[in-house]
Amino acid sequence: MINKIICGIDEVGRGPLAGPVVSAAVILPLDHNIQGLADSKKISPKKREALFEDIIAISEIGVGIVSRKEIDRINILQATYLSMKKAFCKLKTKPDKVLVDGFAIPSKSIKNEGIIKGDEKIETISAASIVAKVIRDKLMKLVDPIFPQFEFCKNKGYGTKVHMEALFRYKATIIHRRSFSPVDENLPDELLLRSLSYKKSLKKQNKMLVEVNKEIKNWLSLKNVIY
Repeated sequence: MINKIICGIDEVGRGPLAGPVVSAAVILPLDHNIQGLADSKKISPKKREALFEDIIAISEIGVGIVSRKEIDRINILQATYLSMKKAFCKLKTKPDKVLVDGFAIPSKSIKNEGIIKGDEKIETISAASIVAKVIRDKLMKLVDPIFPQFEFCKNKGYGTKVHMEALFRYKATIIHRRSFSPVDENLPDELLLRSLSYKKSLKKQNKMLVEVNKEIKNWLSLKNVIY
């Protein structure tokens, strides 16, 4: 009997008010001996990072990242599916079966099956969940120094009390999702947008974000993760 090649896909970042949505596609060897694979949200950061290293050492992985701008352009649901498709397309090996956490990806070219709570039931999906979570968390930690008032290193873009208070006080940043109502209600006003200091700050922030993206790409490259 020939063992089928199974790919698990999961995303992280549908709910946050800021930052991208990240998906991972993972082909985990059937004979792996990794212990503790589970829904990434239910694993401590330290354990999650250790599992991440174990997973990438033996698996084929594709990563798909969709930016805040694209999320606002096509909506978060479509952006989630797009990130999953991007992750899948990065794989060099064509799997026999594709299992997705939650609902199936609407795609004629990717035959796949949605598994409700798949990140708790299917190891390959759990692995994808962990990979996506570690990557997105690292990205949000890297952008934290650019927007220190929002504590992105702690909340990862989710609407915590500190985040909401900062959003109300300082208004939305360039990584906030304008299609989300709490952000839409706290956009910079025209007076702020026209100010020279704001324009200078915006230019500096954009340059720093370019460097963050380079750092993430270089880091993934060193990990032999395809992005």
